[in-house]
Formats: sequence, C-alpha cells, structure tokens
Amino acid sequence: MTEALIDPFGRAVSYLRVSVTDRCDMRCVYCMAEEMVFLPKPEVLSLEELERLCGLFVRTGTRRLRITGGEPLVRRGIDGFLQSLGGWLNRGEGRPGLDEITLTTNGSRLAGFAPLLRRAGLKRVNVSLDTLDPERFRAITRVGRLERTLEGIQAARAEGLAVRVNMVAMRDTNEDEIDSMIAWCGRVGADLCLIETMPMGDTGEDRTERYLPLSLVRARIERRWTLEPSAYRTGGPARYARVAETGRRLGFITPMSHNFCESCNRVRLSCTGTLFMCLGQDDAADLRRPLRAGLPDEQIIAEIRAAIDRKPKGHDFIIDRRDAPGAIARHMSVTGG
Repeated sequence: MTEALIDPFGRAVSYLRVSVTDRCDMRCVYCMAEEMVFLPKPEVLSLEELERLCGLFVRTGTRRLRITGGEPLVRRGIDGFLQSLGGWLNRGEGRPGLDEITLTTNGSRLAGFAPLLRRAGLKRVNVSLDTLDPERFRAITRVGRLERTLEGIQAARAEGLAVRVNMVAMRDTNEDEIDSMIAWCGRVGADLCLIETMPMGDTGEDRTERYLPLSLVRARIERRWTLEPSAYRTGGPARYARVAETGRRLGFITPMSHNFCESCNRVRLSCTGTLFMCLGQDDAADLRRPLRAGLPDEQIIAEIRAAIDRKPKGHDFIIDRRDAPGAIARHMSVTGG
C-alpha cells in the first residue's frame, strides 16, 4: 500500500464514486434532458480499465467504493465487474482493501441483480425513488415504471441488502409525499435520505421552481415525527436522525442550504476516466490519457496525487436566477451520483 491521498486542507480522500456509464433507462427531470446525447463508446473506459483505476485508488487509501451511473445496471458486463471488485473486500490487516462497496441505482433492474450484488459482497444499496404515485413517478422520470423499482427494493431486502431510498425533495412536485414516504420506508425496512435539487446541467426545467430547502422540510417533518439525534455515518454527505415512530434513519443531504464540504473525503471518477475532485467544480484530471498510453501504475498514481493536490475547499452551487441553466454545465449522469 502506498501513502494515502491527502488534499490541501488535510482531508484524507478515502471514498471513490465511480460512474460506469452515462446512460440510463430513465430521464429524471432534475438529472437529464429529455433528449439526451450520450457519450460515444470509444470515449468510455472498458470495465477492465475502470477496475485498474479502482485498484490504484485502493492502493492509496480508498476504503469505500460506490458504483454509480447513469444507471450502472444497464452497463453490459457489470456483473463480472462487481464480482472482481469484491475481491478487494476484507483482505486482512496490513493489506490494501475495501471496507465497503455500495451501488446507487434507480431500481428498474435491481430485482434481477439483487442476488448477484449480495454474492459480490455488497451489503447495501441506494435506490432513487421520488414518489410512490405511479403517474407522478412517470412524470418525474419521464419514462419509468414505479412497479419495477418497488420490485427491486423488495428483492434487495429479500437478499438481506440494506436499502436507503434517495428522494429528491422538490417544491410543488413531491413535497406533499414526504410524510407518506417516511411511513412507507418504516414498513418496508428502508432508510430514507432527502436531497436538495442541485444545479447541474440544462435539463429543460426551471429548478428555481423546484428548489426546496431541507431546513424548511425538516421543520415540517418535526411537526408529525419525533427525530432523535444519530451519530450514524456512511462516509458520504448525509446527516442522519432516527425516526422514533418507525425506528428507521432519516438522512438529509443539503448541498444548497448548508454545504457539507468541510469534511469532504470524496472524489468522483467518470466513465471516461475523468477524475472530478469536487462535484460542484469544473476542475478535473484526465486519467484515460495515461491509462491508454500504457503508463505504469506508479506514474498514474502520481497523476492522481497531482489532482488531489488541487481539490478545492468546497463547491460553488447556487440557484439565484430563474434563467440560470445550471451552475455546472455537465449533467449529473456524467459525473455519477
């Protein structure tokens, strides 16, 4: 194992989010434009190339790996990729390895993949679910079918996987469902995480109309539910409380109203081999070039270190104009969740 990655602010980078594809079988209004143009295949790294880069990060102290997309389960060969990554789990004291591999999915294909995820060593998954109403689900995702995501969650729970439901809270869209989602998660045995919409990419939507600060949402929740303090952390930006009435956790991700940058331990690797040191900044490092040039591991690690040396203190997200298409031009599906 080589020396750990430390950014200019003394934060150890131990969490890597890897997008295996920019493609998705949904077109959620806060994530993508309805008519998306996806990357040409030659620009996308092979799964073998992505696996090599993941291994280099593990050698430099990465302990948590999250697989994202787009929708990761649409990538051909994802089953073998996950099985290979599982070899980094529980490698013993003194050897580089992972504490955890997780997956973020829209759930549309989760029912068929849940047994494989368990065999690969995953213990939990995050499932994007913004509504329990079939018609509203169709409107938000533009093409999705609610029953497939619900079947996926049921299959994951049946396999013993912990499930966290990710719900993007949107004004005049699904804010009236938050109480019912808390209750439903309690019944199915899932945690819930509420997320503020982020200004990334032009989706054809006016996000000033949808933006809902979670400080306001939490105040509403506390009128009905008892939220108890919780020290639970997953390594990501969510801050949790325990819902006394259901026994489940409720998380809040607040990139707009209260950023979570001071303790950031994360970087993101896109499916093109682009390393983003911050979700809300444009600076990035091209790891595909040295990878495909045949450079040895140590030289690629040196380029990773140079990138981490540029990791900023925080992001610049802002929603302040009705005509602003997005603080960051790239879509969320390019960077990964």
